Amino acid sequence: MINDIEADNLNTPDDNPPPVDVDFSHVHPHLDPNPAPSKSRHITIEEVEDEDGTPFSYTGRYFEPQADAGWALHEGETKFERYRRHQEEEVEDRWSPFEDVEEWDLAEWLVKNLGQTRTDEFLKLPITQNRTKLSFHNNHSFLQRVDALLRGPGWSCRKVTVRGNKEDEFGALLEEEVKLWSRDPVECVQELISNPFFKADMAYSPAKAYADRAGQHRVIDEMWTADWWGETQKALPKGATIAPIILSSDKTCLSQFRGNKSAWPVYMSIGNITKAKRRQASARVTILIGYLPASKLDCFTPDARSLAGYRLFHHCMALLLQPLIAAGQHGVEMVCADSLVRRVHPILAAYVADFPEQCLISCCKENRCPKCLVGANERGDSLDSPMRDPESTKEILEMRKNGQHPPEFEENGLRAVYKPFWANLPHANIFLAFTPDLLHQIHKGVFKDHLVKWCIDIVGEEEMDARFKAVPNYPGLRHFKKGISTVKQWTGREHKEMQRVFIGLLTGAVPSRVLVVARSILDFSYYAQLQIHTTETLEALQTTLDVFHANKDILKELAIREHFNIPKLHQLTHYVQSIMLLGTADGFNTELPERLHIDFAKEAYRATNKRDYEEQMTLWLQRQEAVFLRVAYLDWLAQHPLLPAGHAEPRSFDPGFDSDSDSESEETEAASPNTTSSLVTSKEVTHILAKAPAHPHQSVEKIVTAHSTTDFLPTLQTFLQKNLPQTTGVVPGVHDRFDVYCQAVIVAPPDRRVGDAPKRWHVRARPEVVASGRRSDCPGRFDMALISDTPRSSGLRTLDDVRVAQVHVIFTLPRQFGTYSRALAYIEWFTPFRLPDPSSRLLQVSRSTRHLRRNAAVIHVDEIVRPCHLIPKMGQSVDTMLRSGNAYEVASDFYFNEFIDGEMFGVSVINSL
Repeated sequence: MINDIEADNLNTPDDNPPPVDVDFSHVHPHLDPNPAPSKSRHITIEEVEDEDGTPFSYTGRYFEPQADAGWALHEGETKFERYRRHQEEEVEDRWSPFEDVEEWDLAEWLVKNLGQTRTDEFLKLPITQNRTKLSFHNNHSFLQRVDALLRGPGWSCRKVTVRGNKEDEFGALLEEEVKLWSRDPVECVQELISNPFFKADMAYSPAKAYADRAGQHRVIDEMWTADWWGETQKALPKGATIAPIILSSDKTCLSQFRGNKSAWPVYMSIGNITKAKRRQASARVTILIGYLPASKLDCFTPDARSLAGYRLFHHCMALLLQPLIAAGQHGVEMVCADSLVRRVHPILAAYVADFPEQCLISCCKENRCPKCLVGANERGDSLDSPMRDPESTKEILEMRKNGQHPPEFEENGLRAVYKPFWANLPHANIFLAFTPDLLHQIHKGVFKDHLVKWCIDIVGEEEMDARFKAVPNYPGLRHFKKGISTVKQWTGREHKEMQRVFIGLLTGAVPSRVLVVARSILDFSYYAQLQIHTTETLEALQTTLDVFHANKDILKELAIREHFNIPKLHQLTHYVQSIMLLGTADGFNTELPERLHIDFAKEAYRATNKRDYEEQMTLWLQRQEAVFLRVAYLDWLAQHPLLPAGHAEPRSFDPGFDSDSDSESEETEAASPNTTSSLVTSKEVTHILAKAPAHPHQSVEKIVTAHSTTDFLPTLQTFLQKNLPQTTGVVPGVHDRFDVYCQAVIVAPPDRRVGDAPKRWHVRARPEVVASGRRSDCPGRFDMALISDTPRSSGLRTLDDVRVAQVHVIFTLPRQFGTYSRALAYIEWFTPFRLPDPSSRLLQVSRSTRHLRRNAAVIHVDEIVRPCHLIPKMGQSVDTMLRSGNAYEVASDFYFNEFIDGEMFGVSVINSL
């Protein structure tokens, strides 16, 4: 399984393998070598209308296909199909090498949850041996069966000898031997692109998507809708298939509390698979292809150690990615997930890394931009600097290596890494491959480390804490009940939670131009997180950055900043270009690699004996992967069952079609890989109440006092007169009792711009619960909501026909009022939306009154569109009486919070573009 290969010395030049002659015309003898473009696989121009007839509603779009890409050569068999045929020929049970489903379930549990020692102990327990009839009785025999399962690409170990500049006691230079653990990246591409589990999420050719029939408004989400794939396709032979390689790497600590063990995993995925699937860590679309050496290089002096580490990184990455050179140039025939063979060119397209790692990869210093040639002291300006060029960079490094001193070496901020790993990768531009890093550049970087700090310097830490404490509650919103100064451990989640309320609580506390700066950064953050971009949203993304640069000098005037030469701030200037080239930023976030560290590094390390742990980690990971593949195979087999011996599954291949689809009904799925059965959801908005009321048969007096519904009876009577005129003889009175519910759940179709899953909003009308015995007290929650005049069957698109109200009680009518199935809610109205605040641009509302009383009404629950959030106007200094629990009662004027979630931002801001 694991081979020791002696690699060249770190300072020895690499030898490129000879080019491989590939005859692209080699196809099945009975097939046309140039098949016609497939109707189902090559995306056709079509219009998909939403229920309201709008041609483009975040799902419907028009396609311009690139017909000379992704051609199928002939039929083939995926790994699952080959293994199924093997089982049929050998007359094996589907659970082989295990006896039955129960033994397989136990084996899966053992591999996932117990180490080898614990497994051996479990299997040797008397109760296990006496009461079970297992085919394995100890850990050794158990692992023999696990190792007989299907597995992914194998691991190999290459030893790299590093000669340092320190001398030993005899005057000889010290040497250090490090290990590179790797898997063949081409085999890993084959593993991903051929997995039938990803069939419905796979694309083989690029296509431009538009929001209009004229093709004036681009739509970009997946990599195949962006520009890089289409432009790169032009450099390849006709009919070739690109597998866009997405790499990520990040050094991580393995040991906890003590020790200094670390690992440097390298992960890989392909852009053919939808980003929604790639974001699922459990789907294993992003796989581990290597562990780079994480040595301290003690054979070097401290002043030379850093540069030696850079060179070692590039040398090992070059060894790891060596197979991609020939494969990217000439292509490799691969069986794809649809059981058709294509000539696949794996080409590096994107590299997901944080800023220090980007500088390491691009061979530049950390005071420079790894993507462009902006000056070291000009990164705070809005400049259109030229992008770094791989060819010219290689020439400069080669000249430096040969003893010359080109001025561009220092001007471009390069490091003396003479053999970058990306130098020979075909059709790759490493500088354009760097993707936006939402976590480190926006959430943690520009927002938390800079904007929040600037605002705290203006208003003071105590005032900022008081404002966060006074923010009203909202379902799912984190309340910083002690402010933000006491938070010790910050994660991306805390940063996002702060962004949801920051503009509203900041309004009034800072000068208007500072608020414009803050608003521009928050707008940029929300636009950058969109999962679908259009021409308009990309223009808006750039405009928000321009607004920031036009107003940022106010911070210099207030002596908050001396300069804006901030690396992470400069990186924002490349977001529009990156999205146009590679697709939306949500497909490349560094949060996924950090999550994968748990599975592929930390858990693997814990399964070892901590000595020579890399080999044990790779073996443990191989067995985990084998179990995952068997689970995926069994799921696939449930839809493609084993056939009796001697029976073959009928197969046919039409050279005019390069898909297994033979019906018009599947055309949309092939045309748009992100429109899969897993994402098909109802477009109807539904309102759900609990099966049984939380408080049955509540008296009117209880409802009035506990829910603060002073005008409950008169508003209910008005409602009955309007909606149930036949009950005019039945007047609601103090002796009536009503079933009361604590909340209503609203299920709405997803807004594809911000998420794929249907939204489940909670609107609470829960009275205060007083502490009793062990039960602690619980404050009342009466949420704000947007109310429509009539029930809505589709999602909210504009704020024009809705109004804010506070929901105080949700109830149903008792029997004496007849059979009335629709639930009701007592609400208190707020005024219609007033003009937005000129600096924060937040809409303003106030309590609505009638005859000096709060304007109340009873409505149908299905007229509640969704919950909303208001932030009280706090002025320059927050009122000491204002608290989160009483903010809606103490304050009278509010800002409408359009940043509470992505859907609200879309309705309030994006839809108004």
